[in-house]
Amino acid sequence: MLGPNGAGKTTLLRILATLLRPSGGEASVLDCELPGEAWRLRGRLGYLGHEPLLYRDLTVEENLRFHARLHGLDAATGDRIGALLERVGMRNRSTELVRNLSAGMAQRVAVCRTVLHEPRVLLLDEPRAHLDVEAAALVEPLLAGAGRTRVLVTHDPEHGLAEADRALALGHGGGVAYEGPAAGITTAEVRGIYSGEPA
Repeated sequence: MLGPNGAGKTTLLRILATLLRPSGGEASVLDCELPGEAWRLRGRLGYLGHEPLLYRDLTVEENLRFHARLHGLDAATGDRIGALLERVGMRNRSTELVRNLSAGMAQRVAVCRTVLHEPRVLLLDEPRAHLDVEAAALVEPLLAGAGRTRVLVTHDPEHGLAEADRALALGHGGGVAYEGPAAGITTAEVRGIYSGEPA
């Protein structure tokens, strides 16, 4: 999902994540109509937004264990938490309070939170935010997850289109400027949507 600031990308993602109620129209994810069937959907979604959605006064591990309990995960979850933290280079910070982490470190923990319960759909709003090149390379395999659907909001048209099967480009004011196969829109056309001057 591409488009300039204020086009409605984050709002749409939050509606799909069942965090906002739509004021009109229809939305359906995994055959669940929103907002009426949000309760059927939430456990099958992984949402990574602008905020990491971590409790600042809990440790990294306590946050992930709390999230696991919300999803009814069993006692073996401790091993999965450790493995995820290892993959993002945060195992040695598992007992650190979240409030003491840098923004990039908190983002890595938030990625672990997002995939911990093995969701079917990932809703990702600028998942590389706050991450340096090395950290981005660590989290990308976790977010790629074969067999999972990903909805990715990005301001990087080159990267976004290279990864996408389909593209949704929102113009100023939330109007749909393009919806279809990612191969059907060029980076130059996306840049034109951003500037308000079609290529």
